[in-house]
Amino acid sequence: MIGALRGKLEAKSPGTALVDVGGVVYEVAVSLQTFARLPEPGEPVRLDVVTHVREDAFVLFGFLDRDEKELFHWLQTVSGVGPRLALNILSGLPARELRSALATGDAARLCRLPGIGRKTADRLVLELRERSMKAEAATPDEGSPAPSAEGAAGARDEEAISALVNLGYKRADAEKVLRDIPPDVRLEDAIRDALRRFAR
Repeated sequence: MIGALRGKLEAKSPGTALVDVGGVVYEVAVSLQTFARLPEPGEPVRLDVVTHVREDAFVLFGFLDRDEKELFHWLQTVSGVGPRLALNILSGLPARELRSALATGDAARLCRLPGIGRKTADRLVLELRERSMKAEAATPDEGSPAPSAEGAAGARDEEAISALVNLGYKRADAEKVLRDIPPDVRLEDAIRDALRRFAR
């Protein structure tokens, strides 16, 4: 099994990173939260990896931090939550905010994530609340990284809308949210800001 990849980021798009490790390029599925924090193509990157093997597929899921990887494992212990839905949940909320929602039993916030109905949200809280409360008590509070700015708004918005629609948000809602995000904000930060607004 592959536990981590260290190499050069060859390319990235919402939900996917290509990592060149000594001439072998690995395609890695990532959450939109991780995508928003990836370096620029050509720069070094290290991703913790979870290898998921099925009869018809061999999929790598990548994470920039241990919190997100740990939550990825936790989520899949809940009945009905597979790796794709787990990544979808992690795309909708940063790991620390997701863990906080679980620890406080905020099922309503979880219901705002695409693909999560009330029953699934309640099941997530029921099965992960105690574990999340212990993790919250043991973790010091940290600030969020400040967003940076660059890029052309038209192409940026279309790619961001596509990523949000693939995640399960309605196109009209994605367009509305992105209209409020300044045009000089780069794609990764625009997606992160949009997700933050949807989660409110």
